This record gives sequence, structure tokens and C-alpha cells, in this order.
Amino acid sequence: MARNTSGRGQRDLKVKVKTARGRKLSSTRWLQRQLNDPYVKRARAEGYRGRAAFKILELDDRFRFLVPGARVVDLGCAPGGWCQVAVRRVNALGERKGKAVGRVLGIDLQEVEPIPGAEIHQLDFMEDGADEKVKAWLAGKADVVMSDMAAASSGHKQTDHLRIIALCEAAAHFAFDVLEQGGTFVAKVLAGGAEGELQKLLKQKFAKVANVKPPASRSDSSEKFVVATGFRG
Repeated sequence: MARNTSGRGQRDLKVKVKTARGRKLSSTRWLQRQLNDPYVKRARAEGYRGRAAFKILELDDRFRFLVPGARVVDLGCAPGGWCQVAVRRVNALGERKGKAVGRVLGIDLQEVEPIPGAEIHQLDFMEDGADEKVKAWLAGKADVVMSDMAAASSGHKQTDHLRIIALCEAAAHFAFDVLEQGGTFVAKVLAGGAEGELQKLLKQKFAKVANVKPPASRSDSSEKFVVATGFRG
């Protein structure tokens, strides 16, 4: 049997992207990372709209909040990966016979391509009366409010941190208005030191608050997820 004497190992299997004229080095690095990301490949293979779907899958595997029959609100739902996961897990299409049928409501500022089993609305969740609209669409309160939202990047780390914490706090207050007692709130935050007040607020409103970095979250990212369960009402 011939031996490999090249000294090269599995690293050769990675896709390398040449820096094209007019493309920034940072863009080339991002593209190369995307092409070699196993979660990106899995998302394509399994029909999800993005690798972020695996973050909510992994969080739910651990905390079990997307149960059959649950009513779910996904804030900032574009492109729709989290909704896709929720539809399957809460049995929104009624495909799992003998299991309760749930509902999934996606909310976003922009139009989102339809998702089978989910009801998508173009709405600013921070506008007056948004909580009442959501409860009317659900014909009641939600069991889960989740958010993978992030404010547009300014390029300044501390500013971006403060913006996403403010967005997460707004999502939390929205959740207080629409959640059923015992409900769950899941949201993305960025580690950076300003999330103390948010944690304090959530601990007042929920029985348990956990801070988690799921495996699908890139190791070089400062993102983490807060999972607050047992809403006190």
C-alpha cells in the first residue's frame, strides 16, 4: 500500500477561497468560513434557512420548551430558521398523530418568505399595541417568546453590546406582556458587562434563568443565549 509522504493531513480538505479583485480580505475570510462550516452544510442538507436553526435546536434539546401544543412567538424571525424548528417541534402541522398541535407566530420588520406551519406577520414588536395584536392572532397568550435578533453592527464592540442588550430588554418586556404563566423566554445577548440589569430583571420574573453558549454558536463569537423558564406572571 502506498504511503502518503506529502506531510499534508485532513486540513487539505478545507475549501480555500482566493481573494478576488474588489473583495475585502474580511469578506474572503467570512466566505471561506461559511464554505467550511459543518453547520452551514447541515442546514442545507436538512432544509433549514440558516445555521442559526441549530442554536435553537440545541437549546431546546437541553431545556425542552418547544413541546407539542406550545404557542410560540419568534421575534425578528427572518430568515426563518427558528420558526422552521419550532413548527416541527410543537407539531404545528399536526403531522405527529396523537400529539397536541401547536402554533408558531413569526414577527419581523421585513417581509419573510412563507414557512409551512408558521404564521408570519410584518410588524415592529416595539410599536404601541403590538402585544395586543400578537395575543389576538394567537387567540390567547404565548408559551414561548424567543428572539435571535441582533442590532445592526456599528463596528464598535461596546456600542454593539449596548444595542443588543437594549434590544433584548425590549424583547423581554414584550414577553412579560404576552407570556402565559410558566412560559419561557429565550434571547440572544452579547457578553460584554452591561447585561447585569437584564439578568436581574429576568430573575425577578422567572423561576430559573440560565446563560448558555450552544455548540452551534461559533467559538470566536461573543454571543450567548439567555433561557428564562417558569414565568411568574
